[in-house]
Amino acid sequence: MTYTSRVFNHSKKLRNAPNLLRQEHSTLVRQFSNKARPFSSKGDDILKIPGERYRDCNSPSTASFGHTYRAINTDTITSLGIFKGNVSRTAMKMGIPVTGSLLSKGFSGSCMHLRRGFSSDSGLPAHQKIGMPSLSPTMTEGSIARWLKKEGDKISPGEVLCEVETDKATVEMECMEEGYLAKIIQGDGAKEIKVGEVIAITVEEEEDIAKFKDYKPSPSDAAAESKGSSDSTPPKKEEVKEEPTSSPEPKSSKASAASSTEGRIFASPLARKLAEEHNVPLSSIKGTGPDGSIVKADIEDYLASRGKEGSLTAPKVTDTMALDYTDLPHSQIRKITASRLLLSKQTIPHYYLTVDTCVDKLMDLRSQLNSIQEASGGKRISINDLVIKAAALALRKVPQCNSSWTNDYIRQYHNVNINVAVQTDNGLFVPVIKDADKKGLSKISEEVKQLAQKAKENNLKPVDYEGGTFTVSNLGGPFGIKQFCAIINPPQSGILAIGSAEKRVVPGTGPDEFKFASFMSVTLSCDHRVIDGAIGAEWLKAFKSYIENPESMLL
Repeated sequence: MTYTSRVFNHSKKLRNAPNLLRQEHSTLVRQFSNKARPFSSKGDDILKIPGERYRDCNSPSTASFGHTYRAINTDTITSLGIFKGNVSRTAMKMGIPVTGSLLSKGFSGSCMHLRRGFSSDSGLPAHQKIGMPSLSPTMTEGSIARWLKKEGDKISPGEVLCEVETDKATVEMECMEEGYLAKIIQGDGAKEIKVGEVIAITVEEEEDIAKFKDYKPSPSDAAAESKGSSDSTPPKKEEVKEEPTSSPEPKSSKASAASSTEGRIFASPLARKLAEEHNVPLSSIKGTGPDGSIVKADIEDYLASRGKEGSLTAPKVTDTMALDYTDLPHSQIRKITASRLLLSKQTIPHYYLTVDTCVDKLMDLRSQLNSIQEASGGKRISINDLVIKAAALALRKVPQCNSSWTNDYIRQYHNVNINVAVQTDNGLFVPVIKDADKKGLSKISEEVKQLAQKAKENNLKPVDYEGGTFTVSNLGGPFGIKQFCAIINPPQSGILAIGSAEKRVVPGTGPDEFKFASFMSVTLSCDHRVIDGAIGAEWLKAFKSYIENPESMLL
């Protein structure tokens, strides 16, 4: 009743609302305020009181276009049965921002940032802003691999708009509404696009496409993005009185008090990143962005001024000291690999157990199985396939190693899913063989080859690498590495490093007898929070037993 009364209280400003309400069987609320900012709503908070902020799926607030419009979440309203017609189209006619979750191919529950707006200042027609979607739990930014649709193309639900390179794979982003692709903001190859940042504009009418030919995102969009990571409560600005100084400061340095609220400094994510890279204290920068926040240009101006000052005193580098080098940009997979491995070494107490296993019987069994495979037209089985099977059976025998650590408990998995490390030109991938303990060797071999090929083509989907409980890394067969220690892949608690096999002389039964045998070194890296030394040794004993008596794996 509260929201209905608001509609009638503002009936003079909502002249067309009654007709729309009767036609669409819906309830729309529009609040007028020159100070409050609109927001995206989700869940039960369909309509908020003026002055409050709310964020949907980590997206920045919707941009301000003259009057303030409250956002409506199409998923929530439709599920509640309030709307029976086309919710987004009805809201779009009134200029009310609309948000809703969209699905990208291969993902369930992923969040695409979608905003509708109407600008009376620039005279632009009703349009929809598509933001960089959040396609994985660890994704903070992404890159546009390529656009499959061009500006001016008609788009329909289910069609692929573009391919997005996430922190783990390249994923197709689908369209969920019919319309036209009016403007591509971030073109092919655009990198380091923050989640929620506008990448394209769509319209419903074909004649509106030309009006977005020279369109550029407004500064309010950038401000909304930087504010999206701040607290939901609007900060109160403190007045900072600047005392006059005897000598004027360089204008470009902006070396004065930073914009802060109760000691907190507000800066966009890109500005913070740039400041960290160049070791610039944010407290020495005066922001020129919305509400005094620090933006990228402020950091660049400060660095430029500092560079001029430093050039007067810095010694000149002679040609003999110059180095020839090339700076290679980080790929998304390289960034996430670096951050996860650093986190693993800093937070997980590693310890390592190494054992040598005789692989003569394993190689004989492999030769017999490959003869059968060739006769039946199947694919050849590798030593790595046998190792994966042995590791899976050992995990089933010693389930304590098939676990992960949390702050409240140790989670022991009932599924044995083995990740297999695959090195490609694009970086390191770890596709998963699910329920490896229940699959035959031919099935494991087939899946490993298929996933390795998809990894090399950079076409892995989340289902291909998520859900692993243990990892196997083999540098022995492909590269001849004798022995190495691998870094645990969190949240897992163990990883097995496989070295190369080599022939050794071993004593025979008699005093002067000897024979040759092939041995392979394997090293188990364990998380000591989960796996005690004796448990790790028990697992290695079981693994060695399967490798040295491979017939037992077939039982």
